[in-house]
Amino acid sequence: MKRIIIGSDHRGVVLKDKLKKYLESRDYQITDIGAFSKQSCDYPDTAYTVAKAVSGKKFTKGILICYSGIGNCIVANKIPGVRAAVCYNVKLARLSREHNDTNVLVLAAGFVSQAQAKKILDVWLKTKFSSGRHLRRLNKIKKIEKR
Repeated sequence: MKRIIIGSDHRGVVLKDKLKKYLESRDYQITDIGAFSKQSCDYPDTAYTVAKAVSGKKFTKGILICYSGIGNCIVANKIPGVRAAVCYNVKLARLSREHNDTNVLVLAAGFVSQAQAKKILDVWLKTKFSSGRHLRRLNKIKKIEKR
């Protein structure tokens, strides 16, 4: 079974819950770390938890959702081994996987509809890393992380 960890803040909880059900209907096992209500919470806590789980290889992929996606992306990319991207459309989702081998997808609940988010998610999950010249660049990123 394919396993994914997912988290959001209060502004992304509705989209998170919809995407969780969508993924479960497609035979993914989802670990949901919250938020579980619209009560205000701090996105760095959730982003850190998802990113650490991906970095620690407990999950190969993670999903984060907040209003703009920016804060979650900043936090997740602080964790070594995490390559998070905010994707507002299908093309960015595809490129993030093909060129950067992203392992955390960040969605912006305030900027994408539920239908768009599903399309972005589908493309991100099915797109493979293209390697080639991109592997050289990815290896440079890994060296930067070790500095």
